[in-house]
Amino acid sequence: MPNTLSTTPPHVSRRLAAVAFADVAGFSKMMEQDDVTTMARWKSVRTDIVEPMLAEHRGRLIRVIGDGLFIEFQSAVDAVQWALEVQSALRVRNTGEDVALALRIGINVEDVIVDEEDLHGDGVNIAARIQQLANPGEVVITATVREYVWNKLGVGLVDMGERALKNISRQIRVYRVDQDRLGVDAAVNTLKGATPHLAWSNRPSIAVLPFRNLAGVAEADYFGEGMTEDIISALSRSRSMYVIARNSTLLYRNRVADAREIAAELGVRYILEGTVRRQDERLRISVELIDASQNDRIWGEKYDGVVASLFDFQDRIAASIVATLEPRLVEVESNRARQKPTESLDAYDCLLRALSLFYTFDKAEFAQAGAFLDRAIALDPTYAQAYAYKGWWYVLRMAEGLLPDDQSTPSLAEAASRRAMALDDQDAFVITVAGHVESVIHKQPELALELFDRALVLNENSAFAWGISAASYAYLGEAELALERLRSAWRLSPFDPLNFVFFTIAGIAEFVAGRYDPAIAWLRKARRANPRFVAALRTLVASLSSAGRLSDAQATGAELLALEPTFSVAALAAWYPFRRADDLQRYLAGLRAAGLPE
Repeated sequence: MPNTLSTTPPHVSRRLAAVAFADVAGFSKMMEQDDVTTMARWKSVRTDIVEPMLAEHRGRLIRVIGDGLFIEFQSAVDAVQWALEVQSALRVRNTGEDVALALRIGINVEDVIVDEEDLHGDGVNIAARIQQLANPGEVVITATVREYVWNKLGVGLVDMGERALKNISRQIRVYRVDQDRLGVDAAVNTLKGATPHLAWSNRPSIAVLPFRNLAGVAEADYFGEGMTEDIISALSRSRSMYVIARNSTLLYRNRVADAREIAAELGVRYILEGTVRRQDERLRISVELIDASQNDRIWGEKYDGVVASLFDFQDRIAASIVATLEPRLVEVESNRARQKPTESLDAYDCLLRALSLFYTFDKAEFAQAGAFLDRAIALDPTYAQAYAYKGWWYVLRMAEGLLPDDQSTPSLAEAASRRAMALDDQDAFVITVAGHVESVIHKQPELALELFDRALVLNENSAFAWGISAASYAYLGEAELALERLRSAWRLSPFDPLNFVFFTIAGIAEFVAGRYDPAIAWLRKARRANPRFVAALRTLVASLSSAGRLSDAQATGAELLALEPTFSVAALAAWYPFRRADDLQRYLAGLRAAGLPE
C-alpha cells in the first residue's frame, strides 16, 4: 500500500482573550518632521508608562509593530482600566510638550487561535480595525467588551453605532469610553473621595451556566442556549449585581466541574445552572441557584411546557427566573451583612441592613433602617439606590405614621428621589421610586405613569415596577389597569417579599371599583402577610364600612389605632392621592363610620 500523508490539520488551541491594539496618532507625519526625537519619545512612553502599567493590569505585550502595540489581557476589565490609565498618564506627560504624543486604543474580547506566543483570528483583526475609529487620546471597545465592563468601572460608554470594518463580514457595534461623561452608563464619580457603588467588589456576582441538555435531541440544545442567553441579558439590566457575560460562561458548555471551582475561575459568588429534558412533546426545565462560597443550594424550581409553544415558554421561564433571583439574592446577602460587625460595614452592607429592618414596621427598627441608609450615603455619596431607598423610606414614614412627622417629609422624599435620578436615571428601581414619590408626595399619579413606563422599558422583568405602578392606576380610578399590572408582577414573582404591598394595592383597586367584598379579601390577605402594614388596615376599615360591616370595621380600626395612635382622618385627607373626588369621599366616610378620630 502506498504511503500517504495525513490531511488532518494539527490540533488548534483556542481560548477566550481580551486583546488591545494601540498606535500613535499621526506617527508618520511626526517621523517625517523629526524621526529621531519621535522614536525617542515613543520608546520613552513605552518604557515609562505602557509597560509598567501592563504589569499592574496583567497584560502581556505580544508584539510591537512600529508605532503599534498588540497586547493580551486576562480580562476585559483589566484591558479597559489599563487603557484609561495610560491615556490619563499621557495627558499629564504631554502638558507643556511642543509635540504631543497621543495614542488611539481599541479593545475586543473574542475566541482566538493560540500559536505559541502569538494570537490570531477575527477577534484580533476587529481590535485592530476599531482602534482606527478612535480619536487621539481615546479608547474604543466592541459591544462584547461593553457587556463585561458596563457596570464595573464607573465610566460613560458612548454608542458609536454599528460599523463596517475591512475584511470583516459582519457589522460591529462600537462604543467610546468616556471618563468624563455622566449618565447612561456611568455613576457620578466627581465627589472627592467617593467610591462608586458600581465598582464594589462585594456586590453579588452571578454566572449563568449553559443549560445542560438531558433530552438527547437538538431542539433541547437550541432551547437551552436560548434560555441561557435570555436570562443573562435580562439579569444584566439589574444595577444590583454583577453578571458574567455569555462568552465567558460558554466555556462550561461541555465541561463538568464543581460549582466552587467554576465560581473561583469566574470570580463570582453565585452560580445559576439548569437542565432541559424533553419527553415526547413536553419539556421540563429545572434550575438551581447555588451559593458557591457555602456550596449551598439556596433556590430551585421546575417548569413544564410544550414544544409547540417553545418561544413563549422560553420567554416566560426566563422572565420568572430573573424576577425571582434578585429578591433571593437580597435575602441571602442581607443575612450575610447581618453577621458582620457594624463598624466593618461598607455602603452596600448598610443598605442591606436597612432593608432587613424596613418592613417590620417597628418604630425603633424603622428609625434604625433610616440611619443605615444615611450611613450608606455618607460612605458613598454616589450610591443612587441608597438615595432611592431613602426616598421610599420617607414615603413610608408619612404613609405609615411610623415616626413623628413634620412638614419637611415631602420635601425630603423629593430631594432624595431627585438625587437618585441625577446619579443613575437608567436604574429601573430608582425610576420606579421617583414615580411613586411623584404620585404620593405630589398627588400627581398621572405624571408618574411616564416614569413607570420608562422603568419597564429598561427592565420589563421588574416585579417592583409592575406592582408599584399599579398603585397610581388605582389612585386614578383605573381599577382594571391596576389589577392587570399586579397580575404581571405576580406572574414574574408569585412569592415576592413585597406581596403584602401588592395585595393592598389590589384591595385599593377593588375599592375604587366599588367591589367591596373582593377588596376585603385582598386586604385580609395583605394583613396575614404583614399584620403591621397600616395602609392595608386603613383600606380594610374603609372597605368593611362601605360593605355595611360596621362591627368588623370598628374592630379593625382599633387594630389600626394600636399601631398608629396619632392617626386622624383629616391628616390622611390632606395627602391621600385619590384623583377622583368620589373615591376619596367614600374612603374617608368609611373611616369615619368606623369611629376613627377626625
